[in-house]
Amino acid sequence: MEKIKYIVGFFVLLSTVIFAQGTAGEGAKFEYRSLIDMPTAGILDKGFVGVTADVLPYGVLITKLEVGVFDNISFGISYGGANIIGAGTPDWYKLPAVNFRFRLFNESVTFPAIALGFDSQGKGVYFDSSSRYAVKSPGFYGAVSKNFEFLGYMSIHSTLNYSLESKDGDNFLNFSVGVEKTLGTSVSVVGEYDFAFNDNTTDSYGSGNGYLNIGVRWTIGQGFTLGFDLRDLLDNKKWSPSTADRALKIEYIKSIF
Repeated sequence: MEKIKYIVGFFVLLSTVIFAQGTAGEGAKFEYRSLIDMPTAGILDKGFVGVTADVLPYGVLITKLEVGVFDNISFGISYGGANIIGAGTPDWYKLPAVNFRFRLFNESVTFPAIALGFDSQGKGVYFDSSSRYAVKSPGFYGAVSKNFEFLGYMSIHSTLNYSLESKDGDNFLNFSVGVEKTLGTSVSVVGEYDFAFNDNTTDSYGSGNGYLNIGVRWTIGQGFTLGFDLRDLLDNKKWSPSTADRALKIEYIKSIF
């Protein structure tokens, strides 16, 4: 009898993983609010909470909490620092970051989803001398997203943003494009290119190549999505001698009702 209980429990657990609903794959229940760094027009449904953790090079750990408070409106807060993972004293960010998102138009057959938002969370090491992150925060942005049926599903995204991290004198409007392609019911690949128009002058931390990032997303449980990213494939960051970075992303979404 005990063996039967264990066998039944195993298959229940297995079915939960196989048929789980996260943000990746054709069976995804939730929308991407960002691909890797760039925001999208996706949004959390009212009554849902999303918790995300980004694990980046130099011991950087960033955690974000988002809440769908009204229909097509979400708020969030994030915080982290460098050298959190590893040895030595953590270098915490000075202040938590905030994010807000409002979807103006939902997607239809002929029209993309459009969202406006603000996000003050950058990525990577924070440089006190120029009051900026290694990868600048999006700041104010407008995002457009459209899904298509193509060997499963494919979504195309674009974002226009203006970061408030302008102390380095590089305060141009910026533009990013991205794509997500499903691979079966629970896996997706994502890619994005940040033109980094606001990070390509002589005194900036970028060399002018822009940031090319790719990643894989895997729904591993109900509301759980695990991601692995390769970042800065064009070796844009001139403040670091390293080439492409490796990073992990963990996301959990749950209804609070």
